[in-house]
Amino acid sequence: MTSSSTPGLTRFNTLADGEATPALHEVCASAAWGETVLAGRPYATEEALLSASDAAMAELTAEDLAEAMAGHPPIGRPIPGDPTSSREQRGMAGASEELKTEMLELNLAYQERFGHVFLICATGATGEQMRDAVKSRTGNSPEQEQEIVRTELGKINRIRLTRLVRETLAEEAPVQDSRDLGE
Repeated sequence: MTSSSTPGLTRFNTLADGEATPALHEVCASAAWGETVLAGRPYATEEALLSASDAAMAELTAEDLAEAMAGHPPIGRPIPGDPTSSREQRGMAGASEELKTEMLELNLAYQERFGHVFLICATGATGEQMRDAVKSRTGNSPEQEQEIVRTELGKINRIRLTRLVRETLAEEAPVQDSRDLGE
């Protein structure tokens, strides 16, 4: 990851709040997170932006986390027509029907236990790794799981913010291959 300012970061820093707010909402559905990140502008480097994201994530309440999670579809069921959701869940795309069915059942059991969707930074993970994670995490206490979810959201936000500042206004700079971002 680059630590200096990029054209995309400069553009993000200078966007009107009314343009930056929806862009941040696409990264994370928590309004509190978005407001905190927005208030920290301008960022001198991508790393400063990512650090601000991490700090904002650490401060989210349980309600804020629930709002953030509401922006994520269940693993194995990306939002139709949403390239971000499909890209992030690519590991399930080629999964067998048996694995997809198992994930559906595991997702439902997890949601029944914790009251929210199973959330994992799925970027780069195989269907089997996601299945193993949901199986393992279903045994956690609600408190343990809340902190794991916070960590996973933080990872997702970092990937999405990096993509945002590197791809802001694609016509200004070439779009990077998603493999450059670890996806």
